[in-house]
Amino acid sequence: MSGRTRKKAADEQAKPDPATEAFTGGLALVSANSALAALNATMCRSKDTCAHAPDAGLVRVDSDGVLHAHPTRLADPKEWAWAVAHALIHLGFGHVPAATGRRVQPDRFDLAARCVVVNRFLLTFQVGRAPEHLPDSYPDGDEERLAARWRRDGIPAAYERCGTAGDEPDQLLMPWSKWMGNPPDHQLAFAHALTRAMATAMDMAGGRRDSMSGEALPRQPWDRALEWFVSSYPLLGGLAAGITIVADLELAHAYRIDIAAVNAEAGEIYINPLCRFDDEEWRFVLAHEMLHAALRHGDRCGPRDPFLFNIAADYVINGWLREMQVGTMPEGLLHDPALAGLSAEEVYDRIAADLRRTRRLATLRGKGAGDILGGPLGPPRDYVDLDEFYRRGLGQGLDLHQRQERGYLPGGLVEEIRALVHPPLPWDAQLARWFDEFVPRPEPLRTYARPSRRQASTPDIPRAGRYFPPEEIARCTFGVVLDTSGSMDRTLLGKALGAIASYAEARDVPAARVVFCDAAPHDAGFVPVTEIAGRVRVHGRGGTVLQPGIDLLQRADDFPPGAPVLVITDGWCDVLRVRREHAYLVPQGARLPFTARGPVFRVR
Repeated sequence: MSGRTRKKAADEQAKPDPATEAFTGGLALVSANSALAALNATMCRSKDTCAHAPDAGLVRVDSDGVLHAHPTRLADPKEWAWAVAHALIHLGFGHVPAATGRRVQPDRFDLAARCVVVNRFLLTFQVGRAPEHLPDSYPDGDEERLAARWRRDGIPAAYERCGTAGDEPDQLLMPWSKWMGNPPDHQLAFAHALTRAMATAMDMAGGRRDSMSGEALPRQPWDRALEWFVSSYPLLGGLAAGITIVADLELAHAYRIDIAAVNAEAGEIYINPLCRFDDEEWRFVLAHEMLHAALRHGDRCGPRDPFLFNIAADYVINGWLREMQVGTMPEGLLHDPALAGLSAEEVYDRIAADLRRTRRLATLRGKGAGDILGGPLGPPRDYVDLDEFYRRGLGQGLDLHQRQERGYLPGGLVEEIRALVHPPLPWDAQLARWFDEFVPRPEPLRTYARPSRRQASTPDIPRAGRYFPPEEIARCTFGVVLDTSGSMDRTLLGKALGAIASYAEARDVPAARVVFCDAAPHDAGFVPVTEIAGRVRVHGRGGTVLQPGIDLLQRADDFPPGAPVLVITDGWCDVLRVRREHAYLVPQGARLPFTARGPVFRVR
């Protein structure tokens, strides 16, 4: 070889390869992700020895943990990063597990479903840039369900080539040789890496780790307790991830917080940093406050005394936490084994009889003060849908707790969580169901004495007409006893009467018997349902006595004996006795002065 030839070959060898540079840049982007970098994978990019590299794509991964990259393909570094991350997540998700024995390659349905699941994960775990031909969204469901659905219905064209090897499979199962040792568990390694990455991100967001250096700052016992819920206690882990702990001594002194208090609207737990509790005691305290917020004890108080209801809820929560063995209950907290199995409302009814004794009891906030705070402390901030946050957090936590068999849960707590996950129907929907069940609907009769409206279309064929007999129309009605005292809200009257009119008209009820009551009943007679909301004139504005109005309907000869009665009141009335089917319409938070025997619909 001449000197000129050798010099030319050396220059070509020293000249940078654009494809190699782009590939190296993509690997650098992947290495910056700590979760992906923790997967112990091998990269193969050889023109001579790599027999499994794809012909048209970028990367193929095998069960030995080897990523076979195309040796000469020129692509953007971000596309290389995305493709390598896609292959690594196949390993992390257990799509290509290493195992001994004979291996059966996945079919095209399994391949497509696994690639869809990986791409869906990469939409939220962004690494690099996805190719332009891929869709922007993917169907829900795990790999098995998607594969089973597509075996039945066929693979949609948009999801058939979502891998990184072009038209070829991007996942390859290899036989594991015994001399290589035990097969690695890539799925477990990826789970541990994700946990570490999430813990580091939460430490930085919560100020427990320096965002510049990444070094951990000294952690307080309440921080360790909160992390324990996120990592080790599924029932409250979702709530703990969205709760902020505010350990401010000045704030604790300003609001007289001895140990802790919670603000469900702000999603914050305020603690007194001077309290010297160990990790187990802080776990108990934080779980106590999170259950206050998640079970919405502040909103469930209604017209009850807020402090006494707080005390009742403390008895219930502390009993649950002791049964579940969550942490250690600090000395001095409220606990009574005699109240086990009762709800907060039932405990309130028991302790409300001894106000002198209960006023001396103390919550985590202190003596005579409730630890459920009503409004946010500090400057205003943006809030999420609180009901949805707490409902979803507790519901998912309960499912995880039971699926993983993490321990015993009290039956009362499970019932309350299930009630939160499946909230009751709105009052108007409940009222509509009541109308469907108890308010009769007129049934038409067919007779040839009345020609059908379609008779003209078939003059040679007689058709029976339909009509409503008077006696059938007369029985389809209901009674309304309306509280028109000075304490009634006009907005409530408008909502209630409007809903009644719309449901009655939808059921073809021609008229309702309306009785206004204040100090005495005023019988308005049968009023067309279309006029109930708009043209009924309220007569009285005196005191509230409803029983005479109910008696008037029960004794009326022209009121059908099977017709139901709907009572609309604000709760400030006398004790009622209704001897037929009935229901009550009251404002949200109002209480009737007696035990209702019929359903009570609360208007919001």
